[in-house]
Order: sequence, then structure tokens, then C-alpha cells
Amino acid sequence: MMPLVTREIIYRLLMGEQGSRLRHIVVLGGYTHHIALAVARLHKDFKEPLRIESIARDFGMSVSGFHHHFKSVTAMSPLQFQKQLRLQEARRLMLGENLDATSAAYRVGYDDASHFNREYKRLFGAPPMRDVERLREAARETASSI
Repeated sequence: MMPLVTREIIYRLLMGEQGSRLRHIVVLGGYTHHIALAVARLHKDFKEPLRIESIARDFGMSVSGFHHHFKSVTAMSPLQFQKQLRLQEARRLMLGENLDATSAAYRVGYDDASHFNREYKRLFGAPPMRDVERLREAARETASSI
């Protein structure tokens, strides 16, 4: 009876709401946990230069395997992921700590302010200070309507 119960549980799990996620984990060969750890490391060290070879080696993967598994879990390359983390943090710094764009860029690990401005505009659709002012204006409008 136990094999039938086990089989039924597995069937229900695979066909249930999270079934596609479970199948995805199986297809990745169990690397999801390693990628989650790599994501946590990128969150912690997002200001530092990205060393893919080092991260891949630490998790027992080849560089190409790491890229493949990382992208299949996050839908981004490690470099794209780090860039997005940096830009989100710069936006937070400009909004929360009233930093100018250049100061925020340097704080999050960019060496070139013009490169930062281009990347920021590409992600958020406006140059940094215009975007921040737009967000502040939207917040004021929301606050005044409450």
C-alpha cells in the first residue's frame, strides 16, 4: 500500500500549483540551492567586481554551467542581475538619502558616472535625477490625495 500512497503524493505534487517549479528543480539537477546561495552572495557583495569564475568554482560548477543554471533560475545573467541590484540600490540611495547621481553611482560600485547614467536610463526609462524627481512627485500626489 505504501508505494501507491507515495506515488499518489508525488502525482499530486507534480500536478498541483507548484508542480512546474518542482519539475524545474528536477531538470536543473538540484542546482537551485547553489544558485540561491550565489544570489545571496551577489546581494551581499553587489558593490564588488563580479568574479564569475570564483563563484562557479565555489559551487562546484563550470563557468558555462553556472551561467546556464543562474539564467534558468533568475531569467538573467549574473552580470545583468548584479547591474540591476546596483541600479536599484542607487535609486534607493537617491530617494532615501538625497544623494546626487554621481555619489550614488560610486557608492554602488560604478567607476564611471556617465556609464551609470546610461545604464540607469535603460532600466528605469529616465536619467537618474529626472526619475527620482518623478518618483518624489508621484509620492507627493499620493500623500496629498490621502
